[in-house]
Amino acid sequence: MRKKRTIPADHEEATINLTPLIDVVFVVLIIFILIAPMLELDRVELASAAPTENKQSASAENSSLSIHVHSDNTIWFHGKCVTADQLTNLLKSARKQGNHRIPQLFQDKKACFGTYQNVKNAIEMAGFEQVDVILKPS
Repeated sequence: MRKKRTIPADHEEATINLTPLIDVVFVVLIIFILIAPMLELDRVELASAAPTENKQSASAENSSLSIHVHSDNTIWFHGKCVTADQLTNLLKSARKQGNHRIPQLFQDKKACFGTYQNVKNAIEMAGFEQVDVILKPS
């Protein structure tokens, strides 16, 4: 004869208390909600659409504030090679003359990020709040 094992009626199945875990998750969520608005993120507004070759050259000629960064990390403004400091002064003078167009930056993909950062800093120091970044394949 076999004996049956019986479980006593007062014995409960083991459960996990999730309350401390939920409390910790809510605290972390509240911290993220409070800190997120304080973070300063670099924002760059890109051109609304990638222009074709014909449109790209036309928009570069029409914009009096077109800046070209070539693959050798040279900065060109109005067909002249300039440094970042000269670019700042040229953009400041253009802004004083009443030219409030958004500068267009034509960046070669082989150019260093540091050159882009220098150009972006020059544009910001000149008082512009936006820049159209147009990436060129090479």
